[in-house]
Amino acid sequence: MRQPTLSTGSAGVDRVVTRAEVEEFLYLEADLLDRWRLDDWFALMEEGSEYYVPTTDWTGWGVLDGGFFSSDDYPILQARLKRLKSRKAHAENPRSRTHRMISNVILRERDADLLEIQANFVIHRFRDETVESYVGRYEHLLRVTESGLLMRRRRSVLAHELLTPGARLSFIL
Repeated sequence: MRQPTLSTGSAGVDRVVTRAEVEEFLYLEADLLDRWRLDDWFALMEEGSEYYVPTTDWTGWGVLDGGFFSSDDYPILQARLKRLKSRKAHAENPRSRTHRMISNVILRERDADLLEIQANFVIHRFRDETVESYVGRYEHLLRVTESGLLMRRRRSVLAHELLTPGARLSFIL
């Protein structure tokens, strides 16, 4: 079976991006978050990038319509990570332990040096003697560079109809 690829060619970047490369990027991202290497994870973000977690009633309306658990631009995300690493993040002190699984990676389309991808996720979160599972899909917009991929937009869409009582999204979904 042939490996799906997308060619990019604009803004000085001319190379082929394979699904395997995108999967490796997503696995690295998941590993960094699971090991709480937040600075290394943030280094995967392009300056000016955005991080969204729509509420569970999101049905695909416009990116800025409806409610959000998180709707962070680059400086706010940077501040969120700084707080998560400090003792001031009481909801994450001590921090949650997570285990992420990524699957069903699809390369949707590209525009110049941008690549839109979708992937399913399951995140098991262990905290306060409880286990919670978060299921959904990632919708990333990635910038293709000569040295690799960078996130321009990261959207984590939960498949849940609602979160269980006491469930918290105090970590990076």
